[in-house]
Amino acid sequence: MMRSMYAAVAGLRNHQTRMDVIGDNIANVNTPGFKRARATFQDMFYQTLQGGSAGDPANGMGGTNPKQIGLGIALGSIDVIHTQGTSSPTGNGTDLMIQGDGFFVLSDAATGGGNIYYTRAGNFHFDAHGNLVNSDGLYVLNTDGEAITVPVNAQNYTISSDGKVKYIDNAGTLNEDNTITIAKFSNPAGLIKVGQNLYQYDAAAGFEADDITTLPTVPPIGNNPGVDGRGTIVAGALEMSNVELAQEFTEMIITQRGFQANAKTITTSDEMLQELVNIKR
Repeated sequence: MMRSMYAAVAGLRNHQTRMDVIGDNIANVNTPGFKRARATFQDMFYQTLQGGSAGDPANGMGGTNPKQIGLGIALGSIDVIHTQGTSSPTGNGTDLMIQGDGFFVLSDAATGGGNIYYTRAGNFHFDAHGNLVNSDGLYVLNTDGEAITVPVNAQNYTISSDGKVKYIDNAGTLNEDNTITIAKFSNPAGLIKVGQNLYQYDAAAGFEADDITTLPTVPPIGNNPGVDGRGTIVAGALEMSNVELAQEFTEMIITQRGFQANAKTITTSDEMLQELVNIKR
């Protein structure tokens, strides 16, 4: 079989993967905190037909270059692009947005020891017990790794840009003991997407802002907003997806044309093979 046919099949397969990535981006264009992904390609190994030589000037022979034939493409990477999304004011006091780098830290246990998740989606609310939770009921953690709670009989509450959750209790006393924690990583693209706008820690994410010498052995909890390069918190707003439809549609056209070109290569290779078979006739 022709090398060109195998190369084109690899091209079709990888362009389909790129289209899958683009489709996911477009589907999440209105998902709060969503970060777009980008698929990149790389060429595969080569078959060397003849090696190169440096030549022999004494005998009047110049150098030659190697003769190689490429065997298609492979998927290079699928990168998550963590640029800031646009701000969407909501007027809801429990809707929070991170202005800058970092992630909210969530857990499925109110007092620590549970699974740790990270998110940029700040559509939170207070549950029946006064705990600040996300739409799936995961607890938003403070800098001590515990759930943030405002008594249900509190007179009012505010969340400041430095993450402090302040409230006046039923007795009229101001309380500001809780601070929303923010975790910032050296390589946020290394976090693992697990769905529901959540990420989990992986060693590929690198150092957290508080752990600059050794990689953490447990998922980091983070620290105060605005410290060590962490972003600050904007209350009453949500960070929207960083997907730009114009860019995605352009990428879609490029991917479609690449797919069509590879399909044409297969068709042409098939016609050449048909001609070869017809020689016998």
